[in-house]
Amino acid sequence: MANQRRMVGWLLLLLLVVAGCNGDKKATPENLTRGLNFYFSNNDDCLFPSAIRFPYEAGTASGDVDKNKAGLDALAAAGLLKSLEDRDIHVKRYELTPYGNRVPPRFCYGHRVVTSIVSFTPPTAVNRQLTTQVDYHYKMMDVPGWSDSDQIRKTFPAFANATSGNPEDHATLVLTVNGWRIPE
Repeated sequence: MANQRRMVGWLLLLLLVVAGCNGDKKATPENLTRGLNFYFSNNDDCLFPSAIRFPYEAGTASGDVDKNKAGLDALAAAGLLKSLEDRDIHVKRYELTPYGNRVPPRFCYGHRVVTSIVSFTPPTAVNRQLTTQVDYHYKMMDVPGWSDSDQIRKTFPAFANATSGNPEDHATLVLTVNGWRIPE
């Protein structure tokens, strides 16, 4: 009789474990939030999509257009870079300051924490994986002090939006063996 009760107890425990695992697979606001926050806990938001190598030189002649120059000037004003312009050869050279050396090369400014799910589409099969489109609100965490300037906000509109009151964004999530995840 004791063995039978023990066996029933193990079966109940196994059913609870299986039921709990199955709950992570449903497209619910809680599960989608968990999947988004898992991704964002390992992926910071950054000012630049790829790392900039320093020293960096930008042309200053009237016809030269360097997409990074305004951002680098804003980072210099924030104390992360120093710049020196050579007017004879029309080049501005940027180098990291000791303070700038402590910042990742993409100038990351924190990570998102999802505060609410606005909406999501019913999961549908795409390439044999269940997929949903999610709109969500978030707040930025661990935002460094160097980024708190009007010049940084003006030069980097995505940063200004991300650090505003209640920003919203969207993402595609797929169902994996570990629950809902943003594909990498």
